[in-house]
Amino acid sequence: ASSRTSITVQDILTASQRHPVLQCGYQCMSCCRVFPTLWSVKTHIHHSSQEGYSCKVYYRRLKALWEKERKEQEAAGPRV
Repeated sequence: ASSRTSITVQDILTASQRHPVLQCGYQCMSCCRVFPTLWSVKTHIHHSSQEGYSCKVYYRRLKALWEKERKEQEAAGPRV
């Protein structure tokens, strides 16, 4: 199921907010390359295997972990 998970722009932004880049641009959290636009990072992720990277796998697993955490938090109920 995780191999079919679609990586969205929001997923990329969420991951990058946890590790801000000092330069202008967006950083791929898998290979640490910095790209000038969000679109270029998303394109890189989707074509990373052709470039010899496994960034797409990294983001899919990261997203699956976030979904698992979210479901566990929902199951635990609201904190008081």
